[in-house]
Amino acid sequence: MYQNILTELQDGILTITINRPEKMNALNADVINELSAALDAAAGDNNTKVILLTGAGEKAFVAGADISGFPSLDQNGGQALAQEGQDKVFSKIENFKKPVIAAVNGFALGGGCELAMACHFRTAVEKAKFGQPEVNLGLIPGYGGTQRLTQLIGKGKAMELMMTGDMIDGLEAKTLGLVNHVFAAETLLEDTKKIAQKIISKAPLAVSKIIACVNDAAYNRTEGLNNEIKRFGESFATKDMREGTAAFLEKRKAEFVGQ
Repeated sequence: MYQNILTELQDGILTITINRPEKMNALNADVINELSAALDAAAGDNNTKVILLTGAGEKAFVAGADISGFPSLDQNGGQALAQEGQDKVFSKIENFKKPVIAAVNGFALGGGCELAMACHFRTAVEKAKFGQPEVNLGLIPGYGGTQRLTQLIGKGKAMELMMTGDMIDGLEAKTLGLVNHVFAAETLLEDTKKIAQKIISKAPLAVSKIIACVNDAAYNRTEGLNNEIKRFGESFATKDMREGTAAFLEKRKAEFVGQ
């Protein structure tokens, strides 16, 4: 079905692997379109509870965008390229109602770093390399990098990394708050799936509302607190809330159904 990505659904976790190892899994129009299609399919699949995004091979998560076509673009073409990527993939991931976790197994540069940052959180290997080196091309990040990197690691360090084009490894990324966990390369996916399984055991509608509310906070939306109140109230109308509170009071494990 797909030419540039691999998909595997197991135990509620849909693993999407960007599969262009010969190109360091670089993003191009075909990858963007296939990722968009896979996300749309996952959104409507009740068997998919969490999405795990990673890259093929041991070298790269996504080493960046395929820039071979950049010299032919003018201002309007560049703007359209960024808008299309944001609409089809990056903003779609950020606002996805199901958790999307990036497991960064190698280079995550430029568009690759932006792809990881669009996910709800990240795990990585120690040797992973994160960076926004667009300044070396006379460009700036166009897939949300200026916004999300600043949100995740703060203004000063984000300024430095984007203005110098420097890379940081997985350990520094964890120290800065860019990634949540650093795992051994041979257990990256397994350990990340353990976190995913813990999330799957929780109430899915509540998880979706958490994603929406945290995104409000990240963007300092003035309606964020009002939205939290509204979504909190909505939670009381769900079967999962009745089950969760009953299970707590009855000292048993809750069985959530996503309703």
